[in-house]
Formats: sequence, C-alpha cells, structure tokens
Amino acid sequence: MNSTVEDSRAEQRLAKRQEKSGLARFLRRYGPQLGILTVFALMWLSFILSAPKTFLAPQIYLAFMSTIPFFAIIALPLTMLVIAGEMDLSFPSIMAIGMVAFVTVLNAIGNVFLALLAGLAAGFLAGLLNGAIVVGIGLPSLVVTIGTQFFWRGAVLVLLNGKGHTLAAAKGSFIYSLLVGKVAGIPMQMIWLVVAAVAVWILLNRHRFGANIYVIGDNKQTAELMGVNTARTRMLMFALVGMAAAFAGILASLQVSFFWPSLGEGYLLSTLAAVFLGGTSVFGGVGTILGTFIGSFIIGAIQAAIVAIGLTGFWTELIYGLIIILSVSMHAILRRRVE
Repeated sequence: MNSTVEDSRAEQRLAKRQEKSGLARFLRRYGPQLGILTVFALMWLSFILSAPKTFLAPQIYLAFMSTIPFFAIIALPLTMLVIAGEMDLSFPSIMAIGMVAFVTVLNAIGNVFLALLAGLAAGFLAGLLNGAIVVGIGLPSLVVTIGTQFFWRGAVLVLLNGKGHTLAAAKGSFIYSLLVGKVAGIPMQMIWLVVAAVAVWILLNRHRFGANIYVIGDNKQTAELMGVNTARTRMLMFALVGMAAAFAGILASLQVSFFWPSLGEGYLLSTLAAVFLGGTSVFGGVGTILGTFIGSFIIGAIQAAIVAIGLTGFWTELIYGLIIILSVSMHAILRRRVE
C-alpha cells in the first residue's frame, strides 16, 4: 500500500517537473514574441487613453499604413543582419543611391518597370559592396557602413549636383499603382510590408539560410566548423538590406512624386529603434521578425502620440534614443545573467 502511494507521489512530482520544463521551453522559444506583444498592447492602450480622439479615429491608422512601411521594410532584413552579429548604418544613403538609378533610367527611356529594376539592382550592389569590404578586408561592419553612408550620400549629391527630380512621368503607370496605389482603401505600401514580413520570416525560420544566420550570430567559428559558408551568407545579408533600402526609397519618393537628394536622412533612428525594441540583440544570435514588425508600429506611432498629447515633436528623437539605449542595455544584462 505504502509503495503504491509513494509511486503515485513520484509520478505526480515527475509530471510537475515535466510541466515546468515544458513551460520553460515554451517561454525560451516564444518569450521575446510574448514580451513585445505585451509591450505593444500596453503602449497602444496608453496611446488611446491619453489621446482618444486621435487613436480611435480611422484616419490615423491609414496614415500609419502610409508611412511606417518606409522604414519597416528596411528593418526586416536588417533584423537578420543584426542576428548574425553585424550592423549596417549606410541604408539611408542607399535609399537615395537606388533612387538615382531609378531616376536615371526613367529619364532616359521612360520605362517605370526598368527603372524599378535598376533601382533595386543599385541597392543590391551597394549592399553587396558593404559585405565585400566587411568580409574581404575583415573590418567591423559598423565602421565600414559609417564610411559608405558618407560615400553614397556624397555620390548622390555629386551625380545630381544637389538637385531633386520630379517623378511625374511615373504617375498613372501600372507600376506606380502597384507600388503606392490603394486596394480597398489600404495603401499598397502596407501590403508590400506584409509581403516582405512574410518572405523574410520564411527565409529566417523555414530555410537553411535563416538557420545559418542564427548559427553565425551565436558563434562564427562554430558555424565555419559546421560547414556554413559564413562569407557568402554575410555578404548576401548586406545585399538584401541594400535592396530593401532601395525599394523603400522608391516607395517613399513615388508617394510624393518627387526625389530629394536628402532622401533617407530621417530613417536611421526609427529603423534601428524598431529592430532593437522588437527584441533583436545587438550581440547577435537572438531576434524575431514578428518583434521587429510590431516594434515598427510602436516606433511609428510614438511621434503621433507625442503630438496628440500636447508635447512638441522635439521629444521624438529623445524617446527613440532612449528606446535604443534601454533595449541594448536589457539584452546586455540578460546575456550576462545567462552566462
């Protein structure tokens, strides 16, 4: 009788341990996503309570869908790059250099589709150059992309002589409607953001390329011992960020039907803040596309919330910087505790 009771208690203890270990595994796997979802819900609730007339009106959400995709599309592949332990600060200038190729082809032959391909190709090659310098010479990506940020911005100013260009010739074309038109009242740039998010999520979570990214971020030497071509993978990631930046630049310029040489200068902080707020660790090896997607909407809504509650727009950059500092600090503390 006693042995039966003891066996029953042992089974109960084993079941509880299994339940706890299962919960621990669940939290380790989905903890970052649950965390950013909680932050998103609480912050959005605070926005609604502090400015109900603004955040309960449908117009503000249409505005978000028209503007947030311009930096969120870049933040998605940038997340993969940061997971791999790299950084790219040149994407604001690549947005502009992609538009230089777009405008050049559009003015030369008047074909919007070929101009789009030229812009994407320019962004891809600019990003690939970043990767080639980082991998080939062995310089830190932070230093390299600070340099190429100035280089590409200077190239834009030299090639265009500091002058902007109208994109009126693209208006009315099928490509224009496909990129910045509307479907059932929803801006096409929002649809492109969703498409990009799904594609990058599949690449990161359902493809060998994504698995290689996580391994490189955890330990590059281990990845090489496992047979991962770290050089090719890292170069391709830089190229994807460059192409995404060029695409975002094209969308932003077509939206206003004009290209300014200063295109991209206001996107650096918001893009980085979206990546780090979304749970991506600056140390590499940790990050999710869902987190960056939600983080982009939080960052995109902050400026509207600041103005809606009666503060000046000068608070925006202060809060963006605070978010980056707090996010990076949190990951550093958690990393230290785990080690």
